[in-house]
Amino acid sequence: MSWQTDIAICRRMLRGGSKTFFAASKVLPRAVGDPAVALYAFCREADDAIDGPGRRVDAVELLHERLDRIYHGTPDDSPVDRALAGVVAQFTIPRALPEALLEGLAWDAQGRRYETLSDVLAYAVRVAGTVGVMMSLLMNRREAETIGRACDLGIAMQLTNIARDVGEDARAGRLYLPRQWLREAGLDIETWRAAPFFDDRIGRVTARLLAVADVFYARASAGIADLPWSSRPGIHAARLIYAEIGREVARAEFDSLSQRAFVSMPRKLQLLGKAAVMSLLQEQPSLAPPRPEACILIEAVVAADAQRPHAIAPPRRTVHDRALWVLDLFERLERRDQLLRSGRIS
Repeated sequence: MSWQTDIAICRRMLRGGSKTFFAASKVLPRAVGDPAVALYAFCREADDAIDGPGRRVDAVELLHERLDRIYHGTPDDSPVDRALAGVVAQFTIPRALPEALLEGLAWDAQGRRYETLSDVLAYAVRVAGTVGVMMSLLMNRREAETIGRACDLGIAMQLTNIARDVGEDARAGRLYLPRQWLREAGLDIETWRAAPFFDDRIGRVTARLLAVADVFYARASAGIADLPWSSRPGIHAARLIYAEIGREVARAEFDSLSQRAFVSMPRKLQLLGKAAVMSLLQEQPSLAPPRPEACILIEAVVAADAQRPHAIAPPRRTVHDRALWVLDLFERLERRDQLLRSGRIS
């Protein structure tokens, strides 16, 4: 089958089971969105294989074998594996990145305990920071600072997920809030896990986790300015909408057990407009060093690039470039309006 046929099949998979990512992929330029679909389709299959209803005890081993064949250019005869093999070859994605993702998913299957914030961050790096870094590579941004900020965005989103899903996770027998924080709040963890309930102790810990997420969202914002122009609105939108989920949790007084926070469509549209404006701004670079838990990802990319033929770095956009881009955008919008008025397009 052709690349586009495989991508179309992957996209149909995501449309049914991963609606949020499917929508996000449509906002990105096709040169990024199509490879992202291949990447996320593999992530979806890996998650289902390790932790889905029909999971097998040897699922992790089988997935590593699939990666072996993908990275040797002899993928299994499946649209997902063929598409991913093309992506990892084209964008030189170090194998350590999807392997770290599989490790994080395996932690879920093992029922790993997360005692400290550092433990939670190590998990977030694997299941979400890896995706952020790989997305940066799909945009041909490989500088350590940029991929560090991409990892920050993945961490922030995962912390938001944890805060939103406290009740859902607890009812499934899982706990991602730092146990140390829960004990400090005066909660008997095992009693609570046996019959999860909400009170101000859980609320304080959830609020504390969201405050950490906000720090990572702020760090990530600086890295988005290093991304290609066409990708910035989509990534800003993802950052703003996910951060807004945390705001909704806060509006519910940090109660994620009796309800699940979501962002309304009108609010999403407002945030999409804000993302478009923010894409034109030049953020100040973040001087914050990467978290120790994230260094494994950055080092993997640096090591892979040390073995690549030296490539010419893409030129940075200047203020003059930004002005020309905005003028071009207005011209294209005006032409579209003219065609709409003339009835030549609908």
